Amino acid sequence: MADNENWSLIITPRRRLLEIPFRELIRYRDLVFLFVKRDFVTQYKQTILGPLWYVISPLISTIMYTFVFGRLANIGTDGIPFTLFYYSGTMLWTFFSGCFTDASNTFINNAGLFGKVYFPRLAVPVNNVLGNMIRIAVQFVMFLVLYAYHLASGSPVHPSWWIALFPLLIIWIAGIGVGIGIIISSLTTKYRDLKQLVSFALGLAMYAAPVVYPLSEIPERFRWIAYINPVCAPLELFRLWFLGAASVTGEMVFSSLGVTALLVFFGLILFNQNERNFIDVV
Repeated sequence: MADNENWSLIITPRRRLLEIPFRELIRYRDLVFLFVKRDFVTQYKQTILGPLWYVISPLISTIMYTFVFGRLANIGTDGIPFTLFYYSGTMLWTFFSGCFTDASNTFINNAGLFGKVYFPRLAVPVNNVLGNMIRIAVQFVMFLVLYAYHLASGSPVHPSWWIALFPLLIIWIAGIGVGIGIIISSLTTKYRDLKQLVSFALGLAMYAAPVVYPLSEIPERFRWIAYINPVCAPLELFRLWFLGAASVTGEMVFSSLGVTALLVFFGLILFNQNERNFIDVV
């Protein structure tokens, strides 16, 4: 009797290592957007200011960085106004760290859901990226307000037509964060203490990227850090396109793009491999 039944969808285990379910992600796009809505409502349902916290947090960080690094430490910003320099760095780093942190917790935070119902597991990292894109969109509006004010007041900022590629810059940063994150997520299912190390390392990693200082302030003997840290290039490109001052080079850009591609590639392989048996480990 069962042989005569016609099924509209048959779920089978993936056998090949590089069999990534991109078609399934498209088919489950409604579920992805449902996850985005769920996370947004859950986070701000009983708050007073709601999404305004997206803006308040980087503004407070900008004020603190201006006082500590700009005034006390007297670290230069390549002539860029303190407000725009620190806010842009904080905005982009927060987006990267959000994508990274959410992706690194994919299996641990969703073990119960993954064990009950089938859907493409990559829907969760995609959902996290979209949620972080909503956050940076709100923060970017605030950046434009500050940007317009400084342009009107005659501050030394020089935008270029490259700002039209800003969405690609966001995708680039998201790729770095998700690539590293899903690699870590695949490892933390077996080694839980790695999660503590990652949280500590992320706090230190901000100071290895040009968030509170420009690359021009790095001594030449330490400039190699900018080539192995893939976040440096997009951060500096943003400042170059919008503010007209940065020390990014073509070699640094291509190095970052290459590292990003490798991170995403190996991250997807590990994620796909770990997806098969993680529920037995978690």
